[in-house]
Amino acid sequence: MGSPDFIVDLAQLDLNAPPLADINEIRKYNPQRHEMEQLSAILYEDRENQCCAAVKELSDKEFWVRGHMPQMPLMPGVMILESAAQLASFFTQKYDLLGAAMVGFGGLDNVRFRGVVTPGDRLIVMVRLERVRRGRMIIAPFQGVVNGALVAEGVLRGIPIPVEALNEQMSKS
Repeated sequence: MGSPDFIVDLAQLDLNAPPLADINEIRKYNPQRHEMEQLSAILYEDRENQCCAAVKELSDKEFWVRGHMPQMPLMPGVMILESAAQLASFFTQKYDLLGAAMVGFGGLDNVRFRGVVTPGDRLIVMVRLERVRRGRMIIAPFQGVVNGALVAEGVLRGIPIPVEALNEQMSKS
């Protein structure tokens, strides 16, 4: 079996160069904070091909290490998926592709986990916005890579979150 076709050629990613966006820049576009921040830096963007790559530097301080699994900490698959969703959201929001105040999960298709991610790893996450329907949905294939090996892949769907309606509903509670 040959090497997989990656969304972004790994040779284009320099983990030692200054990132295109650090955590503070990511926070301008993504609402997640604290333990829910699943990106460390944006490494690559290609507007023409609507794709990007980011890194999540994993440490033994991740909130899931203690319980998933004791003596064998494995990054939960849902956190890998969250990393991909946050990257797609960052790119979508930075370039206002969806026309929404916030992007949320709309679904996942064809998700496969092909390896493990553990503390000390650098998880490279890549997404390509394959379809953008402004005001409706984004469809984005994604991949997760550790040490040049594919560990996760699938297709995510992002949808606009009705922020104003949610804030109004919460203020009535």
